[in-house]
Amino acid sequence: MESEVVVPSVRKKSAHLMCGTRLWGVVAALACLYFARLSYSHVQSGEFDWPHDYWTIITYAVWVVLAGGLIFEVHCWRERAFFALVFANFTMGFIVAVWSRATPNDVRHLRVASAIVWALAALVSLSTVFHSLVSEA
Repeated sequence: MESEVVVPSVRKKSAHLMCGTRLWGVVAALACLYFARLSYSHVQSGEFDWPHDYWTIITYAVWVVLAGGLIFEVHCWRERAFFALVFANFTMGFIVAVWSRATPNDVRHLRVASAIVWALAALVSLSTVFHSLVSEA
């Protein structure tokens, strides 16, 4: 007697890291807003020192690689834009960590740019939250 062979279906994993759950979009937005505020507070208080030790350089390098990899891992344009902005911020931090001869004016410009890019990343992150709310309705 022949019996039917049932092959379990393979569930296809979603390529969405943030759009599928509102929590990650909110957490990412809060983190980005914190970093934007931190960068702005450095400019406001005139703190233009930047660490140039090996641990800082290695830490930025790891974040650059991680954010760069995540750009290509996701398929949603909102998530790609978010990770591209995060990648840009960590790349700026890595460059200044390696660039020990950066003038205070150079660092100031970088901190202003970083605050703007972190704020944009927060907005893009929130777009993943609102997108999931709209798609549920």
